Amino acid sequence: MDHIGRAFYKYMNNPEISQRYKGMIDTIMQDADVQAFFQKYEERLSREIVERSYSKLHEYVQEKEKIRLGKESQNPGYEPNLVLNAGYIDVVYTPTDETMAREKEKELRSRVHSMSMPKDVRTATLDRFVQSNERMPAILESLNFIDSFNGNPKVHHQALYFYGPFGVGKSYLLGAIAHELAMGGHLTTLMHYPTFTMEMKQAIQSNTVNEKIDAVKKAEILMLDDIGAEANSTWIRDEVLGVILQYRMQEDLPTFFSSNFTMQQLEEHLRMGNRGDDEPMKAKRLMERIRFLSREIPMTGKNRRFEQ
Repeated sequence: MDHIGRAFYKYMNNPEISQRYKGMIDTIMQDADVQAFFQKYEERLSREIVERSYSKLHEYVQEKEKIRLGKESQNPGYEPNLVLNAGYIDVVYTPTDETMAREKEKELRSRVHSMSMPKDVRTATLDRFVQSNERMPAILESLNFIDSFNGNPKVHHQALYFYGPFGVGKSYLLGAIAHELAMGGHLTTLMHYPTFTMEMKQAIQSNTVNEKIDAVKKAEILMLDDIGAEANSTWIRDEVLGVILQYRMQEDLPTFFSSNFTMQQLEEHLRMGNRGDDEPMKAKRLMERIRFLSREIPMTGKNRRFEQ
């Protein structure tokens, strides 16, 4: 380190070097990180190597200062680092901790395929889920499922059927579970079921019914939000929902639900077709699949839907 420093200061005393250039070199030499770099590679550095690298050293110091002051750098989200290549010093840019966290979150979100879900559900996390005595059973059941599924996803895992009044956090909790499962590397399809049923009716005209059903029924993890809020339809019940749930039951694929109805109330809802026909056996058959795939978890408490 000393021989490099002596060479620098001898060089700086050359009257032919402009004051501005000498000031730049002085700033470089006084930088603590540059000094640490010189110390680390003292045996491999020479005056010639350092002189050839002034522009890179200057870039390093300048970019570092911009980041410290909160100014825009030439590579936003990345920080400069010095490296020693063959015969010269270079600057490489690596993601900041903030950038890496943002990219990780982006990757996690890509593992959750949301269909017609609000932003707060798409970005939900368990950390931000407000805890209360009324919500605690649902939170504990959710954590148990996440731990169990991440520990051994190949065996049967009965998912959860959250039911309760409006605004108690059922949809948000589904989104938070999906986020936690994404952290374990799993893919989730989270959809607003009433909207999905309308899209399926429109798919008849575009001849994409089977394609849409296949995409949903084969999802690694499926979450049907607000089931029971859809308009009654014999075709949706038997040819869409029935087909999806039958496949998922046979393939043992985790399937979550949220509803304002208990399972018994949902069965009553499903009995009635769009023509007014009462079909209790078809409703019971469908509920057998839902009960196989999930178990009822009540959620109560105050309506938080309009809280900031």
